[in-house]
Amino acid sequence: MNENILGQIGIIGNGSWGTALAKILTDNGRHIYWWVRNGESVSYLQSRHHNPHYLTSVRFLPETITPTDNLQQVLQACDTLIISVPSAYAQGVIESVDAKLWGGKKIVSAIKGILPDSNLLLNDYLSRQHPAFRLENYVSITGPCHAEEVADERLSYLTFSGLDDALTGAVAKACDNAYINTTGNHDIWGAQFAAVLKNIYAIGAGMAHALDYGDNFLSVYITNCYREMYRFLEAHFEKVHPSKERPDFHTSAYLGDLLVTGYSLHSRNRLFGTMLGKGYSVKNAILEMKMVAEGYYAARGMQSISKAYNISIPIADKIYQVLWEELPPAEAFKALEGMLS
Repeated sequence: MNENILGQIGIIGNGSWGTALAKILTDNGRHIYWWVRNGESVSYLQSRHHNPHYLTSVRFLPETITPTDNLQQVLQACDTLIISVPSAYAQGVIESVDAKLWGGKKIVSAIKGILPDSNLLLNDYLSRQHPAFRLENYVSITGPCHAEEVADERLSYLTFSGLDDALTGAVAKACDNAYINTTGNHDIWGAQFAAVLKNIYAIGAGMAHALDYGDNFLSVYITNCYREMYRFLEAHFEKVHPSKERPDFHTSAYLGDLLVTGYSLHSRNRLFGTMLGKGYSVKNAILEMKMVAEGYYAARGMQSISKAYNISIPIADKIYQVLWEELPPAEAFKALEGMLS
């Protein structure tokens, strides 16, 4: 696979996932431009060679990264842009520079959420806002993969979804190494919606744990979440892409990512739900975590999307009611008890 089609790669975002991707690419011999949020972090990366706030154990050879807080510089220097900022901030970041700078770029989405200002996946937002955007130049990255395990070089798996096989394969090859196994498919929408939904369900898993439901209940809960996810993906595929090759939803990008996000102690969405189940308010849980739980915004976005496509997601609806309508977690799960099977 010809990796030269990627040209110069830039990463937008220096959270834990952006840092993990920077590690993967630089370990594979790639030089990256790296947009970080502020000058202080730029100086730290330049002088101390690691991210001061996320995955601090990961060190970068200075010749492999060009960190900057100037987004325009990154867009002007790079052919392929990996967007790895929380979905809540992605639209603002994209719109902070001249739209013309995005023209002709290859876009790799490492966002596992919905843009809350528009209730759209990143590719759908770009299609609406940037007439020059071509879906063939878009690839999404999904798991199951926790940044913390990438930092420790524990074997992880990534799925790359795109319509152009050459581009998708080149992005996958750029990330493939001894601790990252890669695979690809053409299911841009399904893989991303699965990543969105699993974050919502993981918040529920955390709430159930805090409410003292046991492993037996949690296994039933996760099974039903997957059934709901599968129904949504199947219905969305039939409504939007009926003429295309049907994806296999029984793979790690769908079921596997749900399992690890629902069960793992690394999962920030599960942690967020655990705090809510223990009695934290949504506002206080957000402040305490100091990180974005993508499922919080995703729960609201999926309400809009499920209604637009007339696809029922009753478990996600209950999590939404806790997050956005102040339904007590205990009441939500008492209602869920009768819904699960």
